[in-house]
Amino acid sequence: MWLDLQVQRRLQAAGQDFVLDVSLQCTQRQVVLFGPSGAGKSLTLKAVAGLLRPGQGHVRLQGQTLFDAATGVDLPPQHRRLGYVFQDYALFPHLSVRQNVAFGLQKGWLNPRVGQRFDAVEQWLHAFRIDTVGDLLPSQVSGGQRQRTALARALVTQPQALLLDEPFSALDQDLRQHLRQELEAVLDGAGIPLLLISHDPNDIEIFGGQIACIENGRLISPPGSRQRPTRQPRLLPSLVGSPTSPGLEGKSNHQSVGDSESPKPRYICPRAAQMGDDPGA
Repeated sequence: MWLDLQVQRRLQAAGQDFVLDVSLQCTQRQVVLFGPSGAGKSLTLKAVAGLLRPGQGHVRLQGQTLFDAATGVDLPPQHRRLGYVFQDYALFPHLSVRQNVAFGLQKGWLNPRVGQRFDAVEQWLHAFRIDTVGDLLPSQVSGGQRQRTALARALVTQPQALLLDEPFSALDQDLRQHLRQELEAVLDGAGIPLLLISHDPNDIEIFGGQIACIENGRLISPPGSRQRPTRQPRLLPSLVGSPTSPGLEGKSNHQSVGDSESPKPRYICPRAAQMGDDPGA
């Protein structure tokens, strides 16, 4: 279990109360928090990242306590060692692609100098195939390249986990599928666990090693299961040898049965087919 999350928080918006009450234990490397718009997905992710302070509960990552209401522990976001990609990517418009990726490596939140090179930055630029546009501004590259830039910036610091907030919602369908497969290959090679929030059933096809369904601020019991399609492992040679997250060595989304492998069942949420495409909280 790489993430142990139990958080409660009461919020008010437009004169209405919303209660976030989520208990989640992430045991698979890739976890999808799945639910309709306004279900509390983004709030849960922000609680993990330290951008939302729960009223009660705890957040433990790789055995380290990031937040505990009972003991007063509350690490600031920059000390949690988490990669976070916002839905709008949150790139700095005045910095080049290369500078954006390098920003997390700078001490004191200083902008990287133009022309400055870091081996880790160049590695991730190459891994996401954006090394040829490294000197361009975000406004000068495509939507897919901006997405890759945001992912590279989140991963360059070797985070303990990657948090993604509806990462593909702004892209067309073909590019979404391509980037899903590309990100899966990168994470497989780097051994970094993932918590992704989505209301798109297609995200489950790639990243649904474990699925948590959320509605109205609470996780709901899964009504059934189905088999996850068997996939050939895809690794990036440039990332082989990168640190593997503690407690996940050798684990995959499959379990051995005799001399063969069979996929573990994964849970599917109710009303998945009816969920809309509007970004949710």
